[in-house]
Amino acid sequence: MRPSLFHGLSAALIALTLAGCATRSAPPQRQAQRPSSGDVAVGLAGQASAFEAYTRRAAAIDPAFANPTEIGQRLLTGAGYEPRQLEAGMIAYAALAAMQEPGFVAAVRADRGAARRIAADPNAALGLPGANAAAARANAALARRGEALADAGQRVRKASYSVQHQAWSRARVPNAAQRLAAVKQAAGYRAEPADRARLSAAIAEGGRRGGASPVVARGVAVAALTVLGQDGAARALMQEPKSGQCLRLAKLNYHQCLAAAGTHYEDIYCLGVHAMADPGRCVVEATRQTRRAGL
Repeated sequence: MRPSLFHGLSAALIALTLAGCATRSAPPQRQAQRPSSGDVAVGLAGQASAFEAYTRRAAAIDPAFANPTEIGQRLLTGAGYEPRQLEAGMIAYAALAAMQEPGFVAAVRADRGAARRIAADPNAALGLPGANAAAARANAALARRGEALADAGQRVRKASYSVQHQAWSRARVPNAAQRLAAVKQAAGYRAEPADRARLSAAIAEGGRRGGASPVVARGVAVAALTVLGQDGAARALMQEPKSGQCLRLAKLNYHQCLAAAGTHYEDIYCLGVHAMADPGRCVVEATRQTRRAGL
């Protein structure tokens, strides 16, 4: 039977991302006032944590469903991102990965005119020594997260078919309106104490892949500006239109799918396709180069 539906960075992490290159110490915690240049890495890690945490939590959704209660809980996990927040988090995550390239960070610090050139043209960051290696690190880091989420979504989608042999899965959802309302309210990153450590571990996985897609290019530019303490210029680069639209459409389709669903197995389908596979594909697409990777 086919479902009928619409479609404050810790000091340890600062040491990791700026290994051997830091010329100033980071503040021990995020301050309440407007961040200064020394606080940029803290804000950057906070944004990256939103991306890392969502992709990790959603990719860990178990495709084995035993009852409607489990479905409801996993629907909320799948709803745990706000598109604009995830868009910025994706770029921040790419930036932290790019900052793992020591040669790139050293070149940025040694180039007195880098801040001015990158502020005028963010693509200028790609011309710095080590930038290609930094972009390859960022690309690999994003691709890992996107592929894992998309693959997990496909497993959940398949479960929406196999679960139909259980009678309860074919029953109508009795509280569909309330469930949809809860899903809509669940959007957005909710920090957990261990998130920063998990971000540090994820960024440290390393690897190189691909090149400077628009999102990756933004990440490299943000990395360079962050190293140089240019927080305002870096904040201006935390959006990428195509990827942002992809994430917003995935979230809209998730809500519309749940609104149209009638049975429990259809809810599972919505979760797998639109809350997991679709945003995972958005991240993977964000790593692919266009003919001209403009910013």
